[in-house]
Amino acid sequence: MIALSASGLCKSYGACEVLKNVSFHLDRGDRVGVIGANGAGKTTLMNILTGQIAPDEGDFFVAPGLSVAYLKQGGNFRQDGSVYDEIMAVFGGLVAIEGELDGLSREIAAVSGGGGDTAGLLAAYDALTEEYRAKNGYGFRSEIKGVLGSMAFSEDDFGKKVSTLSGGERTRLALAALLLQKPDILFLDEPTNHLDIGMLRWLEQYLRNYDGTIALVSHDRYFLDQTVNRIFEIESHALHVYEGSYSAFAEKKRARRKAENELYERQQREIRRQEDMIRRFRQHGTEKLAKRARSREMQLSRIERAERPEGESARMGLRFRQNIRSGGDVLRAEGLSKGFGCGAARRELFSDVDMDVKNGEHICVVGANGTGKTTLLKIMGGAMQPDGGWLRLGHNVEIGYYDQEQELLVDERSVLEEMTSSYRLYSETEMRGMLGRFMFRGDAVFQRTGSLSGGERARLSLLKVMLSGANLLLLDEPTNHLDIVSKEVFEDALCEFPGTAIIVSHDRYLLNKAPSRILELTAGGLECYLGGYESYAAKKEALASEKNRPAAPAAPAGQDAGRRGAAGQTGGGTSDAAESRRRSKAEQTELRRREKRLAALEERIVDMEGRVKALEEAMCGEDVFSDHALLLEYGERLRSAKTGLEQAYEAWIEAQS
Repeated sequence: MIALSASGLCKSYGACEVLKNVSFHLDRGDRVGVIGANGAGKTTLMNILTGQIAPDEGDFFVAPGLSVAYLKQGGNFRQDGSVYDEIMAVFGGLVAIEGELDGLSREIAAVSGGGGDTAGLLAAYDALTEEYRAKNGYGFRSEIKGVLGSMAFSEDDFGKKVSTLSGGERTRLALAALLLQKPDILFLDEPTNHLDIGMLRWLEQYLRNYDGTIALVSHDRYFLDQTVNRIFEIESHALHVYEGSYSAFAEKKRARRKAENELYERQQREIRRQEDMIRRFRQHGTEKLAKRARSREMQLSRIERAERPEGESARMGLRFRQNIRSGGDVLRAEGLSKGFGCGAARRELFSDVDMDVKNGEHICVVGANGTGKTTLLKIMGGAMQPDGGWLRLGHNVEIGYYDQEQELLVDERSVLEEMTSSYRLYSETEMRGMLGRFMFRGDAVFQRTGSLSGGERARLSLLKVMLSGANLLLLDEPTNHLDIVSKEVFEDALCEFPGTAIIVSHDRYLLNKAPSRILELTAGGLECYLGGYESYAAKKEALASEKNRPAAPAAPAGQDAGRRGAAGQTGGGTSDAAESRRRSKAEQTELRRREKRLAALEERIVDMEGRVKALEEAMCGEDVFSDHALLLEYGERLRSAKTGLEQAYEAWIEAQS
């Protein structure tokens, strides 16, 4: 059943056309991912469908009786309201029913005490109670705590004023309020911004189980793979519909582009062949051949010519270089700790952080929001000092730092001035050429950096890091504001970088592709996990399962000793030589069986270790890295091999006892 349909939507801003003749429909239960380059018109489409702006042409219709909600970055909250008060506003109807029930309860008590008839009041109370129960009146407060907890709001945060919240906290609060409304059609614009991996996984599970229809704008490819069953791509003002996940879309789009190019080239070859024949017929000058030439011309004019396929969207020309090679030991740290505030208000971020980074390593740092990942990166870059411990850089280490908020950009400068002020040896022509590779073309180089979009500021900051020639890159959420095409370019450039990189990121596609190991930051230090995200997630799940596994019950005191005593009495009470020989033979048989089993298990362990190593090496290969489906397949095989290895170790330990 159709939940929403749109027909012929068009939207322009002045002479700039954004959407042209966009038509589609959403079925009930659909989960649609809306993708496209920055500025393609994704948010414009969302604003049209939610009534924020009107289209220039076309119409859209929502099925009668369906409610619609839209995630607005920052939310429409009262600045003097608390976190809990603003969320409670979502359930104003239930709070009103509670007030009515309380009033009826008092009235019933008063009438009953005066000897009056309370039948009508009791019937009204029962009806209102049933309505309250049906609307989850007895559980909505627990639901509020659960959703807020999943959005990283502790109960201590419930009393915080909205005016004191950061931009990320406001976005998470807006998302929590929207999810608690449970509309029939849910529109989400970049819902994954400011969410750590734990929150992302919770949100993915929540949306998979959501009863309504969902349309979301996102550049998070992993998130799209986990949540959507259709992809709407906005490209060149038009909307293209693909069935399936993001990975299925990427494959289908490649196939579509290939087919369009082949069709166009085949038709162009045939047109050139026909034109060549017409020219030859005319060259001979006979009437018969001239008639044939005219006939072929008529046939050629009736051909429905395929349009030239549009080329790939402009891609950022990114490549990281290092001016000099650093020594083998790039960075070492022991016992790093950091906190903020003093006295009772002091908050410890982390302690006992040890690191040993070698040349050429690509390391990703993950952790929950608020654990201090950005702070740790700033300590590595020398912008901040630790409270305790020490950190040393190796020989010839030069640092290039990318901050996720782009605070190092000066808002009053133009794009060109920002670059020439940092790199004075380049001429204006050379600098404009490099800016052009980063999609700052023409008059765009004279824009003030303060007026740039998030994606434009990100590209400009990445260009500055690229030109720095650093051999140690410290990158804080580098893909946050990039569209999908730019993310892919960045990932390829990072994988080709010969130097050392330490990246803070929640981008699980990047976490699968770039690192040789992942470091998880907690309050108590860093935990190291070899491999990419899939390996990290599998190990985390295995550790969680091991932690939650119930311990074997201990034997009652004295029971083992009693058993041993009984066995000793039985063994010492027989003098039968035949029984002794039988028991000795049985023991030797058991010993041989045990040795044979141990040898088999050791052989299996060696084999499984070799298989794990081979899979990990294969996953580092370019052919696997560049193929998402193959990477997922290898990740699944690696998880299976590691599980088998752990089982073999457990069996070997059990056989030893």
